[in-house]
Amino acid sequence: MVYQVIGTMSGSSMDGLDLALCRFEEIGGNWSVDIRHAECIPFDAYWSQLLPNITSLSAKDLFVAHKAFGLWMAKEIQTFIDKYDVEHQVHLIASHGHTVFHEPQQGMTFQMGCGATIAAHTRLPVVSDLRCMDIALGGQGAPIVPIAEKLLWKEFAYFLNIGGIANITIHDANANTIAFDVCPANRVLNLLSNEIGMAYDASGEEARKGNLNTDLLYELNQLPYFNLPHPKSLSNAFGVNEVYGIIQKYSIPVQDKLNTMCVLIATQIANAISRIEVPTTTQKIWVTGGGAYHTFLIEELSKALSPLHIEVVIPSDDMIQYKEAVAMGLIGILRWREENNVLSSVTGASRNSVGGALWMGQE
Repeated sequence: MVYQVIGTMSGSSMDGLDLALCRFEEIGGNWSVDIRHAECIPFDAYWSQLLPNITSLSAKDLFVAHKAFGLWMAKEIQTFIDKYDVEHQVHLIASHGHTVFHEPQQGMTFQMGCGATIAAHTRLPVVSDLRCMDIALGGQGAPIVPIAEKLLWKEFAYFLNIGGIANITIHDANANTIAFDVCPANRVLNLLSNEIGMAYDASGEEARKGNLNTDLLYELNQLPYFNLPHPKSLSNAFGVNEVYGIIQKYSIPVQDKLNTMCVLIATQIANAISRIEVPTTTQKIWVTGGGAYHTFLIEELSKALSPLHIEVVIPSDDMIQYKEAVAMGLIGILRWREENNVLSSVTGASRNSVGGALWMGQE
């Protein structure tokens, strides 16, 4: 079977809306994917200002924004379809939306961007609310990408995505799939970069100029979340309030803060792996997300993983930038096929599940 799907992802790093038109093919249970077209649509001034402060809205205003963001997404998706002249070639839209609240301990997660609105205005089937079923089954609702990693890229034992939050997937020696959020990443790095008039420290040169502050690193490493067992997941608030809040107590140059934050990320990723297993032979970790371009961070990561016999692999630009949008596309297809698309071994739910609300854009 062949499916052409637009996967969408609006991540916590606030880069914009990722759109990836992918051609998926399934033959005898084996899946493959080809990215046909992909773009990151920057948020306009309105959404750039509103989204970081969205949790301060009243319940009514939040749901008004939910519909408005869905309408904005629909217009951008239709523009994308028109630009690449793929009208009548798209079978499905899989929309992750923009996470506003993620509190699995309260049985609650909310991704903004109304799926019904997207379906109504694109006249295409839309799968949205991808995390809700897992949360209802007692799971963390995150990470959900590992099902795609398991089906599409079987040659790797480790997957790391460095976005607003760094999350990892481990296929261990017993063929179990384990995945969880490790620590805040680009969300905090970008906040620090903003202090010196930069949207982000693109290749990590500002971090490279800085010096490691061991006192700050020690305090950050003591945060209780890092020692919690998996399954576990993070909200953006942890990075902004906890990690960034601690960093701001230190009167040191921003470059030192960036340097220390990079070392923290690398350290916690290595710690997360070593708590589960230490490979006896050389293994490879596939690194995607905006952090894959951060040369200094990748160097620190390579140093931290070297004692564990793990080699860092950076894929093509398309996959670095759009892997999560690709994964959402496959998750949407599995929902359409009514097949499990969230793994309980990853999230801690009572069972695997078919997650996502399906909105039909036409009769």
